[in-house]
Amino acid sequence: MIEAIATDRAPAAIGPYSQAVRHGNLLFVSGQLGLDPRSGQFSSENTSDQMRQCLLNLAAIAEAAGASLSKTVKTTILLTDLSEFTAINEIYGASFTAPFPARATFEVSALPKGAKVEVEAIIALD
Repeated sequence: MIEAIATDRAPAAIGPYSQAVRHGNLLFVSGQLGLDPRSGQFSSENTSDQMRQCLLNLAAIAEAAGASLSKTVKTTILLTDLSEFTAINEIYGASFTAPFPARATFEVSALPKGAKVEVEAIIALD
């Protein structure tokens, strides 16, 4: 059974998709932008600040499903400027502990709402 997960502690979906869906003991979290959930706006144009907010949004969704970021098994990071990789990596490394999730990082030409970074995740719910 597939169950939609939603929380007001993360930005609402900006299209026809769920913040996350639970299937079995896995949570599939849609890509999160660095939007403040209260204002719906970026708190900063800075990529590092947006990354921090992306991870806060992921954590809020994980908690709404009864999990935490520590149960993350896979992430995908999308960046509009791969030269920001080192800074993003530092923030990411401070948010997770070993064993670190599997990860892919890609540079893309654009992201919704002019975001500089987007992060999606698969999180275990056991």
